[in-house]
Amino acid sequence: MSAAKAKLEAHAIILAGGRGTRFWPRSRMRTPKQLLNIVGSNTMLAQTVARLTPLFPAARTWVITNSEQAAAVRSQIPRAARQHILAEPVGRNTAAAIGLAAIHLLRESRQGGDALMAVLPADHYVAQPERYRRIVRAALRAATTPGSLVVLGIPPTRPETGFGYIERGKLASRGTPPTYTVRRFAEKPALALARRYVSSGHFYWNAGMFFCRVSTFLAALEEFLPATHAALLCLAETIGTSRYAAVLKRTYAKLANISVDYAILEPATRGRDAERVLVIPSEVGWSDIGSWAAVYELLAAQPGDNVSAGPHFELDATGNFLWSPGKFVAAIGVRDLVVVETPDALLLCPRERAQDVGKIVKWLEERKLGKLL
Repeated sequence: MSAAKAKLEAHAIILAGGRGTRFWPRSRMRTPKQLLNIVGSNTMLAQTVARLTPLFPAARTWVITNSEQAAAVRSQIPRAARQHILAEPVGRNTAAAIGLAAIHLLRESRQGGDALMAVLPADHYVAQPERYRRIVRAALRAATTPGSLVVLGIPPTRPETGFGYIERGKLASRGTPPTYTVRRFAEKPALALARRYVSSGHFYWNAGMFFCRVSTFLAALEEFLPATHAALLCLAETIGTSRYAAVLKRTYAKLANISVDYAILEPATRGRDAERVLVIPSEVGWSDIGSWAAVYELLAAQPGDNVSAGPHFELDATGNFLWSPGKFVAAIGVRDLVVVETPDALLLCPRERAQDVGKIVKWLEERKLGKLL
């Protein structure tokens, strides 16, 4: 049954509260990865909203962020979506963030408190947006069934150890695209295990995209995180009143700090209704753009090319990512480097060590060097 036939409105819930520490020194507390033009001229958030606009009008687009980033988010989304910015007073991971959106939809929905939710990250890249939208429509149709929890699975192109995996079960629908039950969610694997996952043909990367009814999510929250469910329902009673901000601040810090995968999706695959969790294979040119090395891979026309944000000269230099748009960059005899310059910092590292950039942020935090955060 389609969302239209079920008379359920579909809302996009964009998660935009992360810090993007692996994109330091460009990514900072108030201007994290999703608020930067990491790939392309527009910010990752603006690209995400534009990609979704044909499916979700601005009035049905919600952005979950935090108080430090709320003003910047407001400036980057359509005017009609600005009333749907939800700012977390403290980070409590995705289960709480989605729950916060769910109780607001519960109050706002025209269909007696129910609606469809498409929960999507703000900072991912999709090379095939039209195909992606077709798959999102299919996911929304599947999510119309009460109790269904639908995720998108990215067919793996390599034995990646930095992603979680989804193992598919039996075929649930022969549609285009097909839908499968989820047998289990798998942790980030060691390389040997990742190779087995990829060669089996039964595993997908977990892209963190999630679809369900509001009522389905809240029922699952009550089942698996009852204290968080109860606290959010109490908070819901204050929405639209002068008490909301104070109750949000007091309540939110006490919510379980856990991802929706660990809190709901994984236990749901082991419960009595395990086949309610579904996965749709989604080959859409997806990347989570998780590091400067991933940016290089997206922008390099072919392996070994140098990628520069501005004018540059190269001599016997290959495979370098050079981000210094305000300066001429000359590279001689160097290979596979990441160089990122901002007015107050300079990052130099081998591309293969780009995942370690987040450790710099941890070091800066430990030394309370707030000006660099």
